[in-house]
Amino acid sequence: MELLGSSEYILETLSDDAVREITESYDGFFTTVESLIAGTGDSSSVEKELMSHVSTLCKYGLESLVRDHFLISLQQAFEKSGASSFWHHFDDYSDKNHTDYGEEIHQVLCKALEEISREKQYHDKCMSMAVHALRSFKEERLNSDAEKVEQLFSRFQSMLSSTLMATLPQHFPEILHWYFKEKLEDLSAIMDEDDTEELESDGMDLDVDEGYSRHDELVKNIGKVVRDLRSIGFTSIAENAYASAIFLLLKEKVHDLAGANYRTSVLGSIKEWIQTVPLQFLNALLSYLGDSINHGTTSSCLTSPLACCPSPTFSKVVAPSEGIVRWKLRLEYFAYETLQDLRIANLFEIIVDYPESSLAIEDLKQCLEHTGQHSKLVQSLISSLKHRLLTAGASTNDILHHYVSTIKALKAIDPTGVFLEAVAEPVRDYLRGRKDTIKCIVTMLTDGSGGNPNGSGNPGDSLLEELMRDAENQENVGFDDDFHTDDKQAWINASRWEPDPVEADPLKGSVSQRKVDILGMLVDIIGSKEKLVNEYRVMLAEKLLNKTDYDIDTEIRTVELLKIHFGEDSMQRCEIMLNDLIDSKRVNTIVKKASQTGTELGENELSVDILTSTILSTNFWPPIQDEPLELPAPIDNLLSDYANRYHEIKTPRKLLWKKNLGSVKLELQFEDRAMQFTVFPIHAAIIMQFQENKSWTSIDLAAAIGIPIDVLNRRVNFWISKGVLRESTGIGSNVNVYTLVESIAEPGKKETEELLASDEESERSIAYLEDQLRKETSLYKNFIMAMLTQFGSMALEGIHNRLKMLYVGDPAYDKSLQQLQSFLSGLVAEEKLEFRDGMYLRKS
Repeated sequence: MELLGSSEYILETLSDDAVREITESYDGFFTTVESLIAGTGDSSSVEKELMSHVSTLCKYGLESLVRDHFLISLQQAFEKSGASSFWHHFDDYSDKNHTDYGEEIHQVLCKALEEISREKQYHDKCMSMAVHALRSFKEERLNSDAEKVEQLFSRFQSMLSSTLMATLPQHFPEILHWYFKEKLEDLSAIMDEDDTEELESDGMDLDVDEGYSRHDELVKNIGKVVRDLRSIGFTSIAENAYASAIFLLLKEKVHDLAGANYRTSVLGSIKEWIQTVPLQFLNALLSYLGDSINHGTTSSCLTSPLACCPSPTFSKVVAPSEGIVRWKLRLEYFAYETLQDLRIANLFEIIVDYPESSLAIEDLKQCLEHTGQHSKLVQSLISSLKHRLLTAGASTNDILHHYVSTIKALKAIDPTGVFLEAVAEPVRDYLRGRKDTIKCIVTMLTDGSGGNPNGSGNPGDSLLEELMRDAENQENVGFDDDFHTDDKQAWINASRWEPDPVEADPLKGSVSQRKVDILGMLVDIIGSKEKLVNEYRVMLAEKLLNKTDYDIDTEIRTVELLKIHFGEDSMQRCEIMLNDLIDSKRVNTIVKKASQTGTELGENELSVDILTSTILSTNFWPPIQDEPLELPAPIDNLLSDYANRYHEIKTPRKLLWKKNLGSVKLELQFEDRAMQFTVFPIHAAIIMQFQENKSWTSIDLAAAIGIPIDVLNRRVNFWISKGVLRESTGIGSNVNVYTLVESIAEPGKKETEELLASDEESERSIAYLEDQLRKETSLYKNFIMAMLTQFGSMALEGIHNRLKMLYVGDPAYDKSLQQLQSFLSGLVAEEKLEFRDGMYLRKS
């Protein structure tokens, strides 16, 4: 306002000569500016004229008019010649995809930047002349004009940038991105070649100057492009372009190194590549641009392994700039996040390959420690499990093995088990709905596969042994620390305390006191340890009854391990079953020794030496299937003889034979061949009937053996399939005739001989668990009926609690609410009980 008022005042008081001088000077100034910008005329004479006209106009207070007109003239000239010409170079690429740019785009970009840089340099020269003219108006005003001059240059730079930005084509940032990406790929290739040559040299002296010169030349060319872009005001566009190119190249490198490789750690290689390529490029680029190195101590507290060592030729410490340190942190975080996302996307396959993929799990753990995106892992893994594992097509055994591998993998990532709890819940819920879950869990715990379907781990180790060994190792590691912990250490531990994550379940206890117990999580699927022990007892009984010798070392070891976890009382029945096998071996030895001093055998008598017995304490074994069976007389006499000898040794105990159980080794002699089999007693009884009669009807054969006809028809198929018997239709429609095949030439005989055979059916000696459960639950019926008679009506929870407290039968009450509810519903269906308003009462 002061300048404007002063100018008005001066103009009002000017004489005609002064007005004429101003008009002539302005016309001359206008013409001189046009000539200067256009580059016509002698530069020295033009500069003198410009200074003269500027001096005259400034004398009358018209500095602002001089500045504004000069800037407007420069803007119009730059817009007409510089900007339009610059963008015209890229018109041919507006409709092309970046993959079709080709190598010529490099030359086009460099040429365009060179031209506009020359144009700008000339305009800078013109601007410098104008500034010089303004400064020389009055020497004493130099200090006050300095600020205005700086503002003038700033306005000039903003004017150039805004002119270019106003006409910026949409595809230009993509061109820059593609250019930097291609150059960085070339730089990465050069570094890889240098590393390869260094490895191949194996200590030989090689000239590496060529590699460094190529590297320096490439960085120099890129730096020139960046510098030219900065000069025209495209600093942010240039930084965004090479930053996006660096991040894209880093992402591709991560995917290339990691990919489907789960058995090696790639995080160290990724960090090394960041140091070698992007950071080295950025450091060289910023050095070329003159803003990369700080001397002395920086104001930032950030530290970086990129910090240079003190040079003996400099007194100051050369350290990376804060910009380089920030770039390093950004790139490493991006690498962590990219590798984390890649590993999370493939986490299902990584868990399948665990523990071979433990290095990939360790990489993922480190990534999550820096990103803190554990919730992403939980959500992704739950989704993968639901869609790929928890389906009808997956076997229970596969689901359990994957579940155990999931527990182990997530335990390595998060030892507290917070995120494991969220992932495991849907798997547990799904497995509880499968009927064979208990059986598969017990099989997995006790079989010698180490809980791994691939059979990894120590050969012969069960999952139970593996878990116990891991737990023992953890206890040994932590024992000394806990034993020597004093008040000082307790204070240190307290100072390191951190609150539980928001994902932690408060009902599970503090994270610091929680341990991931794989065996406990498997038991949690079943609902109680009693169910697992009962199922193991059934499976142990099957194993022991199917043994052809007394080798039970593996079973003893398994029972001892189960005792550690479930207690001795829970495994008492299993111990008695094992002791039965040990006692059976001793008794069998005594009986056979006694038989050696006995009388000689008759014509059709068999020696006790060929018999091996398993003597059971029936009250401690699960219910055993008992099928009626009449054995041939020699076999029956052999069993009676053995029982009598046992009675003499173990008076007053007696043996009750389970004739349908066990195995029989047979050698069948035919006219032209001999065949050996190991079969069940019922199969032996069938074939031994053909010693006297070569042909039997199904009715007569079933009566001779003492089994139903339908059972006979099912069992005899074994001998028919082996080519020993031939089946034909009898006189009646429901009567079959079975004939012994004596000669191999007869039809029905297979060409190959069987040296050892067994029943193709899956024979179970122990009653099914469902039958056992139903029998045991029925024992509670009288107790429940008596309770309802006394109390009138009771809720489900009340019946359940009183059974647990008051029922003293054998087996003890260990059923769940759901099992009891199912049983009571059956009594309601049988009209023994009524269910009214949530209460059970006796049917009147």
